[in-house]
Amino acid sequence: MGGVEPQLAELAAGYGIATDYVDWREQHAHPPAATVVAVLRALGVDASSPEACAAALAEHRLRPWRRLLPACVVTRAGQAATVDVHVPHGADVRVWLELEHGGSRDDIKQVDNWEPPREVDGRLVGQASFTLPTDLPLGYHRLRARSADTEATGTLIVTPAWLGLPDRMAQTTTWGLAAQLYSVRSGRSWGVGDLADLSDLLAWATSLGAGFVQVNPLHAAAPVTPMEPSPYLPTSRRFVNPIYLRVEQIPEYAYLADADRTGIEAIRARLQATTAAEDLIDRDAAWAAKQAALRTVYAVPRSGGRELAYQAYRRHAGPALDDFATWCVLAQQYGADWTQWPQPLRHPGTAEVAAYRAGHEPEVDFHRWLQWLLDEQLAVVQSDARRAGMAMGVLHDLAVGVHPRGADAWALADSLAAGVRVGAPPDAFNQLGQDWQQPPWRPDRLVAAAYRPFRELAAAIVRHAGGVRVDHIIGLFRLWWIPDGSGPADGTYVRYDHEAMIGILALEAYRAGAILVGEDLGVVEPTVRDYLVDVGVLGCSILWFEEDHAGQPIPPDRWREYCLASVTTHDLPPTAGYLAGEHVELRERLHLLTRPVAEELAADEAHRRRWLDTLRAHHLLPSGAEPGAAEPGEEETVAALHRYLTLTPARLLSVALTDAVGDRRTQNQPGTRDEYPNWRVPLTGPDGSPLPLDDVLRSERAARLAAVLRADG
Repeated sequence: MGGVEPQLAELAAGYGIATDYVDWREQHAHPPAATVVAVLRALGVDASSPEACAAALAEHRLRPWRRLLPACVVTRAGQAATVDVHVPHGADVRVWLELEHGGSRDDIKQVDNWEPPREVDGRLVGQASFTLPTDLPLGYHRLRARSADTEATGTLIVTPAWLGLPDRMAQTTTWGLAAQLYSVRSGRSWGVGDLADLSDLLAWATSLGAGFVQVNPLHAAAPVTPMEPSPYLPTSRRFVNPIYLRVEQIPEYAYLADADRTGIEAIRARLQATTAAEDLIDRDAAWAAKQAALRTVYAVPRSGGRELAYQAYRRHAGPALDDFATWCVLAQQYGADWTQWPQPLRHPGTAEVAAYRAGHEPEVDFHRWLQWLLDEQLAVVQSDARRAGMAMGVLHDLAVGVHPRGADAWALADSLAAGVRVGAPPDAFNQLGQDWQQPPWRPDRLVAAAYRPFRELAAAIVRHAGGVRVDHIIGLFRLWWIPDGSGPADGTYVRYDHEAMIGILALEAYRAGAILVGEDLGVVEPTVRDYLVDVGVLGCSILWFEEDHAGQPIPPDRWREYCLASVTTHDLPPTAGYLAGEHVELRERLHLLTRPVAEELAADEAHRRRWLDTLRAHHLLPSGAEPGAAEPGEEETVAALHRYLTLTPARLLSVALTDAVGDRRTQNQPGTRDEYPNWRVPLTGPDGSPLPLDDVLRSERAARLAAVLRADG
């Protein structure tokens, strides 16, 4: 067991902590004992000595016996589920259900349970088992039990047996565009691509025959400078970044005084003049300008109907909105790192935070109002796309986690683990491992809260979505925890109840009429992809990674059907850059290679050559055997690679907007932060010049690539 004593291994197993796992080389690996002890500490368990470990193990074994009912039970529709209840030995107990939308069920049958009673805190406790009906409706129900004068309540969550694709997409292959929205700027943008730009992009994609547009996470960043550029390190996943608002589409904008409107137009003009010639996206300048304009619009009185709509949104969003808005105001006063705030303000539940909120109500309300506007504009974007005939509309992206010192980490601190960070173990593409600097969910706290924090997140991300891509969905099965002070390679896996977490996502997606796509790349357990297919969640297939154990491209007829297939991803250069080997040269400049550059270049060239030979074998490129035949051009090769996708059974096909217009620059280089301008690269054309959305909509190159993906192309 790699130095982990049997007692510690048993305790770790009880909390879902791996002491043995298979690494990317398919070899057994063992985390250091210090890692296991540190991860247990993050779960509130003392395993620092053999005596402490023995006491913790005894407590873990007795914990369920101290509850009359479990805090949460999750089952799939149509499946039989058993609930264990614990009562004084020999006592009678009654169990019934109160359904989410009214009514109750008492047809819950007790079944044999031969588990002997146990002594718990000086009394003998017995265990009884009950089976739940298999025809329960989907939803969040209350599980009730009574024994003598004791009552208990738990939560029963019934999730879809199968999600899959909606009927309108059930018999066809659907293709769409993938865009980093902030990089897609028009002549009317405020320095950053916004929701109005997304609406135009959707209309254009619809005209090309696309069924969806896939966007980067639109999650909220801290409203202070410097603004975090990574959409995958948000301050909150439950709320949206107001930098994506289009100011002029706020209804109250029409009622501005002439002087105020002129002032806002001048702010935008100055911003555009400043940023037009810049090579990188300046979120700080964009937010400073947009925030000034938004505060002017906020001062415009709302009509009676608009006020009622705003109050309805506040009721829907609930206390989470108040917490987020309060955090934003606190961050603007004390800085975005809440761990450095005055001690009484470091938890949302203190009397001091309540007093602060009351004393800063206008500022807090401004941030509530921003989220309402985002909710409205997102709703319009999705509704317009569907009305225009798109099969899906917007495919949103759910990031793995949040900034460790951000709004969600503050508001949800009771549900997150301290002293550890989320990352990924070493794999073939990141051989040093990855440290994402994010706090993980505590599995035990999620269960105790009946998954409410996760339920709210799931409901928020699907609210105005045709689909959701779940980044690193394998993290809902097991997640790589790295103790503070350790490197990415010195972590270990912690298991989650994937039936519960994926089931909740599926339930919320079902209610919203959305699909789920799980990004299942990297080190993946063999059963994970089978499970995703079994519950109707699509996986992801990236062409460059679809190779067998010998490194040969997988024939198209052997690709997965239930997946979103694409040539590239945001963590690689656009295909034009990849074909030129620019990803190797970039990693060499950034000192990220683990072998000599000549060796890396040779391996990369052989890799690309195998794919080009495969394209020729499938008659997607000229054979090159004709005398004097020229090598295919860049655009021709990019088109052939995408045509290869159409030969696969994949149900969804995604084309990077960068590939459509001939962009070459990498959006994100894993393993870097400030060494490369991650997430700050604007959309450019083949010549490297910024390419406005207005020109994209007239791009003949993009239209030609779209024709490759269309059934009639």
